[in-house]
Amino acid sequence: MAEPLGTQANPLRVAIIGSGPSGFYAAAHLQSQADLITEIDMFDRLPTPYGLVRGGVAPDHQKIKSVTKAYERIAADENFRFYGHVEFGKDVTHADLVNYYHAIIYAVGAQTDRRMDIPGEDLPGSHPATEFVAWYNAHPDFADHPFDLTQENVAVIGLGNVAMDVIRILARTPDELTETDIADYALDKLKRSSVKNIYVLGRRGPAQAAFTNPEIKELGELDDASVIVAQEEVTLDPVSRQYVDSGEDKVATKNVEILKGFAAQGGDTGKPRKIIMRFCVSPVEIIGTDRVEAIKIVKNALVPDDKGNLKAVPTDQFETIPVGLVFRSVGYHGVALPGVPFDDKKGTIPNTLGRVLTAPKTGEQVIGDYVVGWIKRGPSGIIGTNKPDSVETVNSLLEDVKAGKTLAPATPNRAKLEALLHERGIQYVTFADWHFLDMAEQERGEFRNAPRLKFSRVDEMLKAIKERKTATQEMQAAAAATPPPLPAD
Repeated sequence: MAEPLGTQANPLRVAIIGSGPSGFYAAAHLQSQADLITEIDMFDRLPTPYGLVRGGVAPDHQKIKSVTKAYERIAADENFRFYGHVEFGKDVTHADLVNYYHAIIYAVGAQTDRRMDIPGEDLPGSHPATEFVAWYNAHPDFADHPFDLTQENVAVIGLGNVAMDVIRILARTPDELTETDIADYALDKLKRSSVKNIYVLGRRGPAQAAFTNPEIKELGELDDASVIVAQEEVTLDPVSRQYVDSGEDKVATKNVEILKGFAAQGGDTGKPRKIIMRFCVSPVEIIGTDRVEAIKIVKNALVPDDKGNLKAVPTDQFETIPVGLVFRSVGYHGVALPGVPFDDKKGTIPNTLGRVLTAPKTGEQVIGDYVVGWIKRGPSGIIGTNKPDSVETVNSLLEDVKAGKTLAPATPNRAKLEALLHERGIQYVTFADWHFLDMAEQERGEFRNAPRLKFSRVDEMLKAIKERKTATQEMQAAAAATPPPLPAD
């Protein structure tokens, strides 16, 4: 008779696709089940873990990255394994994984930007903000991506925290960036940047801005940049004024207060760079022949809908701003995974409480498939928001385990999975291997007093791991071969 699932003799085998915060929080909740033995295998396309904590959090926000200490503890569990440099859909497929696991959790995030669908959006010099973020964070996919920082005028479209990150990186001095973990090639290019004027364009007003208080406040603390906000830009419509005065949304109230403070300063403080905040405007065209030359915007009016929410309605007032570079930060969008249901409209995997469905709303449950994070709910919240989201999904998984609704893998065995990877010639990276790379990056960062200097190419990462591992093994072998000292007389 077979042992019950979740026992030492028959552990619950769970694959997690993606190694960002939502994946680690899902692993942690599985590990916290005292009455359940679970083997967790986490896969990532890159050799490095942590997802957007490594590749998305701005380099000048190192404190946020300390959350990885908690992920280190999760990965240290004896029943946890990390398989980096393994791409789902290519190196291993859904059809492969059902042979080795009782459940699969997708934690791949939202990997692209939403489009604006306006003329000129794809002109050279017009970029999704995610690409710039990945570039300065040394993501291997974007290390060679071209950004023309010889332009003096730049437009950043959007009022979220990612837009604020892009603005700060464009506006900071080299001295401010040197002691961060920004990519070395990005630092070199930013040192030669010609950017002088950064136009920040928001569809709605100051009270509706999505950035948080620290993010907007930080713009006013930059060494070489002034924040320019005209008084009319922070004059609220009656509905927004009532909303702010109610104190219902403390973040919005503080944001407006900070912006009014910038307006009261009178703008230009004599610093060489200017951050010019514009509200209630929408791009209608990016203008240029061979590349971006200007951006055309329309003034919006904020009009309450039948639910009392303010909609941005375009007026007949247009303006053209000369810019040579545009960063579009109007939201993230998920990417479909091979063999996994996908909602093209929402950019998410259709689900209910984290259980994957064959189609949105009316679909049936895909037994054994679960989803967490942005690919589950869309791009919302901060790193910590992923924790309750992942707990919800894992609770659904645990309910299904009790009900016997799991996959029935033919070979629920980790050694067999690793044998498959070896057979296919996949050079996977373990968490111990990641530690070798982590140490190498930290040592590289010491020469500029930075937390680390990241490797930005996969082949360089694999080479660094191999060299560090070989050197460590040789030292250990030498130590083992050295006879112990003779006892003193």
